[in-house]
Amino acid sequence: MAHDNQPQRMSDTELEQFRELLRRYCAQELDQWEAWRLETPYGPVYVTLSRALPEGTDGSAYRPL
Repeated sequence: MAHDNQPQRMSDTELEQFRELLRRYCAQELDQWEAWRLETPYGPVYVTLSRALPEGTDGSAYRPL
């Protein structure tokens, strides 16, 4: 496994596992919203999970997982 400072693309298997875990998290753990900050070699990434669309946003702007 590569060190966290050496980013590599996820394999198809890893990506599918990520999707399934995220679905499970959203179904079982997410109440209303979460706000996360993840550190990466390219700087922080900000992730917001919500059960509601941001105001003024069309649902078609989101890619289905």
